[in-house]
Amino acid sequence: SKYGLGDWRGSYRTPLGELEIAQKIGGGMPPGTVFKDRRQTGEIVLPNATGRDPIVSRIIWLRGREPQNANAFGRDIYIHGTPEERTLGLRVSYGCVRMRSNDIIKLYEMVGLGAQVTIVDAPLGEVVPELANGTQIASTGPRGIMGH
Repeated sequence: SKYGLGDWRGSYRTPLGELEIAQKIGGGMPPGTVFKDRRQTGEIVLPNATGRDPIVSRIIWLRGREPQNANAFGRDIYIHGTPEERTLGLRVSYGCVRMRSNDIIKLYEMVGLGAQVTIVDAPLGEVVPELANGTQIASTGPRGIMGH
């Protein structure tokens, strides 16, 4: 998040720690489908379209499992698609985890309700050594999402 890390209501910060998937929204919709208040608007936005950064393609709504992220669900913290793909990896969100449309669609299909999500303040390759060489998500296993 461009506002840093944390879980205070109204803070627009990204919560850290163990969370779980509470709801999944948007299955079957085309890539770039715009969502407002978790409802489709009927608009499609292409990757890197200029002017705005709506929630697109899929929404994976998170619920905190620890005191440090207990407000995540009520704060509408999601993993979701963004058309602003050129800004991925930068701290520009309002607390959510943003992904490319194609990647969030794959992730959406791979994970179920209640699946554990861990948000950390570290490069992915440090947390999951198997991904240190930049491989993409390929399958799920006993440890969750793994790259191949």
